[in-house]
Amino acid sequence: MQCTNEYEIQYENQGYQQVIGIDEAGRGPLAGPLVVAGVCFPMGFSHPEIYDSKKLSEKKREALYDYIKEEALYFSIEIIDEATIDRLNIYEATKQTMMKIAAECEIADVVLSDAMKFQVEGKIVEPIIKGDQKSVNIAAASILAKVTRDRIMKEYSKMYPEYGFDKHKGYPTKQHMAALNTYGVLPIHRRSYAPVARALQMHFDF
Repeated sequence: MQCTNEYEIQYENQGYQQVIGIDEAGRGPLAGPLVVAGVCFPMGFSHPEIYDSKKLSEKKREALYDYIKEEALYFSIEIIDEATIDRLNIYEATKQTMMKIAAECEIADVVLSDAMKFQVEGKIVEPIIKGDQKSVNIAAASILAKVTRDRIMKEYSKMYPEYGFDKHKGYPTKQHMAALNTYGVLPIHRRSYAPVARALQMHFDF
């Protein structure tokens, strides 16, 4: 498994200066934040192990995390809390944060996103389906986002051990649904998500 840098090379050959790749972790979970990251490597950069974070082992992601931050010309990690997700909805929260990262990266004139369409003034934006398997910058962003989010969920697991956040990271697994129905809704749950809304009707709100 290896991401190519064909998209990056394509834009370099057209005379563009830098490419930033943007991806997220945590659109599907019922609890915990959304994390969006952006990475801008030097043009021509490649690495045999940087790939879609979901396809890598936790050990490999952790090993690549610091390496990516060291090798990137620019990186950004944004954490969006549950209240913001509930207020905007998960799609808008993701889109607006990707736009923010893209706009703030002054060195990049091209933005590659993992399948998210948006516009940023003065920049080319190309959404790529399964971009975290096709662009080294997007793949690196997916690793930063997932490692950051997983670390947050492990800390929540210490606060709320009966929910098992260290195992399912807030996704609606059987274990999580059982805990939600047994113990009720936590402050870190997304109240706009249907299973959480149903649980709120069953239990008092912590």
